[in-house]
This record gives sequence, structure tokens and C-alpha cells, in this order.
Amino acid sequence: IADRREGIGVCGWILVSLSFFLVLITFPISVWACIKVVREYERAVVFRLGRILSKKAKGPGMILLLPCTDTFVKVDLRTVTCQIPPQEILTKDAVTAQVDGVVHYRIHSAVSAVANITDVHSATLLLAQTTLRNVLGTESLAQLLAGREEIAHSVQAILDSATEQWGVKVSRVDIKGVWIPMAMQRAMAAEAEAARETRAKVVAAEGEMKASRALQQASMVLAESPSGLQLRYLQTLTTVAAENNSTIVFPLPINIFGSLGQKSRGD
Repeated sequence: IADRREGIGVCGWILVSLSFFLVLITFPISVWACIKVVREYERAVVFRLGRILSKKAKGPGMILLLPCTDTFVKVDLRTVTCQIPPQEILTKDAVTAQVDGVVHYRIHSAVSAVANITDVHSATLLLAQTTLRNVLGTESLAQLLAGREEIAHSVQAILDSATEQWGVKVSRVDIKGVWIPMAMQRAMAAEAEAARETRAKVVAAEGEMKASRALQQASMVLAESPSGLQLRYLQTLTTVAAENNSTIVFPLPINIFGSLGQKSRGD
């Protein structure tokens, strides 16, 4: 609101004087028309002959108005929660998605909210929708899904700077949900499944490699002590027999049959 030095003029002061005189001659009946009550969370912007009476809103509590010359507008200063309808956007990587959100704001200057904008709540909602579409249009789908908090802070900063002249303070912006087409969901699911299978194969290959190295080291240890192989065989046989199996496979070394064949030929 621009600073104005001119007053209401001579005619205005005459009308104000007549209104004040009317209140005096009709007192105390007229006092009920002059007294207005403003609640704790409200402020009243008073107009006298069409001009704002003060740059600071009145209230809370009881205020006095002159009949016929003064009018007032009440402004609610409580925080307003406004839901942004689902917005269909095109992301940076040419993916169509629908995004909705919630905006929390409050009016901190009642005079600016009344004098600088026709409907502050409708204007804030429309600006939030436009800002959300513009910001999300510069992000890719992966950034949209992973960086909701950063995008919400960016939208909040833009809204807060744009609504400052309306007397509005945007305290919080939340992105509720992101909906993408079903075909894109199936493609993303297939990509994620393929990535998981790839990681599983890599883990399995690493396990096989580690197991083969362990077996190699075990074979080297057993090769240094032939009796250790027999002890390992007996331990394995004990483990198999403890499971109540009716059939036990008992392997025999090949060198035993070779030695038996040489003895038979010698006889």
C-alpha cells in the first residue's frame, strides 16, 4: 500500500463530524452499532470513506466504528491447509505423471491481504498449482521420486517470495503422491527385477570363488598329511550315520584294488 499524505478532504471531515454528532445525540442506543468485537485469531481492516484508516489492522478485542462512514473487513490469521489437486505434468525425461500436494500458509499482514489481492486464498492455491507444475517440469522422474523434500523446499521458497506482497507466509509444502502410467510401472518393475537378479548372480559368483579358494587351501593341507584325509573321512561318516540313514555309501580308494591285483598276479 503506497504512502499517501492526503487525507479524506473537507467533505470527508464534514461527513465524519456529522456521523460523530449522530452518535452523540443517539447515545447510548448508537453505541451498539459502533462497538464491534474481533476475536483473538482475527484482525479487522477498517475503511473510512473508502480509505484504509490505518496501516495496522485493528484487534483483537473491542473496536469502535462510526456509523455511515466506517466499514471493516475481518481477516483470519490462523494457518490454512490447502490441498493442491492432482496436476498432470511432463517431466524432464518426457514421462507423464500426476502429482498432488498440500500447502500450509497463514496471513501475517491483514491490510496487505485485503488491499493488494481480491481473493488471497484462491490466488495462493492457483499460484501453488502453477509453481508445482513449473518446478516438476524441470526434474526427471528419478529426481521426482527420490528428492521430494528438496522439491517441496524449492516450491515453498518460490511461493513465499511471490506471496510476500499479499501478506501471506507459506510455512510448509508437502508432495503427497506421484502417479505414473501403468506401462511405466511395469517397465520400472522389470528393470528393478533385472537389477536384483544381476546383483544375486554377482553375489553367488563371489561366493563360489571364495568357496573354491577355501577348498584349494584345504586340499593343500590334506595333501601334506595323508592320515588327515582318513580322519576327515571318518568324521564325515560319523555325521552321515547320525542322521538315521539306512544306506551309507562307503567309498574305497582305487589304490587298494591296484595292490590287490598285483598280489593275485604274484601268486
